[in-house]
Amino acid sequence: MKRIGILGGTFDPPHHGHLIMAEYARNDLDLDEVWFIPSHVPPHKQGAKVAGEDRLRMVQKAVESNPYFQASDVELTRKGTSYTVDTMKYLKDQFPENEFYFIIGGDMVEHLPQWHKIDELQNLVQFVGVKRSGYRWNPEIPVHFVEIPLIEISSSNIRERLFSGNSVRYLVPDSVYHFIKEHKLYGAES
Repeated sequence: MKRIGILGGTFDPPHHGHLIMAEYARNDLDLDEVWFIPSHVPPHKQGAKVAGEDRLRMVQKAVESNPYFQASDVELTRKGTSYTVDTMKYLKDQFPENEFYFIIGGDMVEHLPQWHKIDELQNLVQFVGVKRSGYRWNPEIPVHFVEIPLIEISSSNIRERLFSGNSVRYLVPDSVYHFIKEHKLYGAES
């Protein structure tokens, strides 16, 4: 049996904050792997700014240097709204021997009671919350908390910086930075 961390998100683009979350959760929970799953259509926010294929390629580039990390196209392949419960049912069917840990940022913990089919989802995964300042913890849903260094990086800020012509170097892995520049994503110049 493998202990697999799942880090879902839009990854529009993936950044060092995502990688730090995954690495700290992996170490804290002694996970065998962490799978990064870009969403097709996230249920809780507007659609992604770039195509799913580009977001998947950026995630692949972001995780390529860590042997414990891998990118998965499960939600991009399935299409439709990316409800976590549907993804986890699929993964449990495909990998029944694995134990899954769903990693979420502290900003999402307080919204867990409103997640689609949360009662069913709680039976499929153990939630791992990465502590983030400014958010309260909801005791209604059992969550294992992981402490990480406070690093305020967001994909929306990165997109804004790129659109304004500002550098995002050191906010994203170099391989992601070069992919963004090469493909002129988010208004970036080559």
